[in-house]
Amino acid sequence: MEFLADYASFLAKTFTVLVAVVVVLVVVAALRDRGRRSGGGHLDVRKLNDFYKELRERLQHSVLEKDKLKALHKAEAKEAKRAKKEGIQKPRVYVLDFDGDIKASATDHLRHEVTALLSMATAEDEVVLRLESGGGMVHGYGLAASQLARIRDAGVPLTVCVDKVAASGGYMMACIGQKILSAPFAILGSIGVVAQLPNLHRLLKKHDIDFEVLTAGEYKRTLTVFGENTEKGREKFQEDLETTHELFKGFVARYRPQLSIDEIATGEIWLGQAALGKQLVDELQTSDEYLATRARVADIYQLSFVRKKTMQERLGVSVSAVIDRVLVTWWERLGRSRFWQ
Repeated sequence: MEFLADYASFLAKTFTVLVAVVVVLVVVAALRDRGRRSGGGHLDVRKLNDFYKELRERLQHSVLEKDKLKALHKAEAKEAKRAKKEGIQKPRVYVLDFDGDIKASATDHLRHEVTALLSMATAEDEVVLRLESGGGMVHGYGLAASQLARIRDAGVPLTVCVDKVAASGGYMMACIGQKILSAPFAILGSIGVVAQLPNLHRLLKKHDIDFEVLTAGEYKRTLTVFGENTEKGREKFQEDLETTHELFKGFVARYRPQLSIDEIATGEIWLGQAALGKQLVDELQTSDEYLATRARVADIYQLSFVRKKTMQERLGVSVSAVIDRVLVTWWERLGRSRFWQ
């Protein structure tokens, strides 16, 4: 028992030291980041042709006989030499990725990526956006869509690929592409506007708690969480939703005039196969298939603006990852135990 007590004391002291070290690191990082100017980051550029070439060559080395492999390499080298001699310049394809959350936070990186590619891209090139988003705040996705409109206004062809979902604000972005490609079971549409909030007024009133809302301007606050909502306030809120919806419909109709906008702007969603029939997309094809095909005739560059994470962010991600692994592990164990019982 004495040994266990000493061991427990040792563990407690060790844990205390570790916590103290983490606290010190967080404080130091916070002080350093406070003096760091915002807007830092850099652009990463990766040539995807090299990735596809590596995949192909790995398979060729495993499958083809040596003489056939040698002949193939000789033919490829001859073709490359001929193209160089004739001065054949391949078109460029710039690949961007947008993984949207409710605030469209990825716009902070998208704006820099668009600025960079527009400094070089011409009408002979192409921009491919791999888009995944279920939508979110109007102003956030409005800004994201405006970044894509810069590409189209510059006369650079824009292709949008949707492998999983582009709904609501996500489709607001997708519709700007001259060509929209969708996986067969991707989710598209949801051209509508929604707003919801709880109201705790009756709960507060039940416990004799007053909540004051003071405004200057008749419609400064229409609906509130804690105050008493009025029918007039609800009507004004609904009116604002309808106005936003009309703007949304007009925006989509501007970039996709072939759509029957009143038919599809009901807030409904469609899977890729049905979306093709509604002309929400132009073709059923995954981004992998499209880019692999383009890599045969064009130089493909993946652009991603990277901002250095702060110490707090790195620690937060690490802690989150550990918690996720623990929860997933225990959930799997629980599921297996139930299955075998």
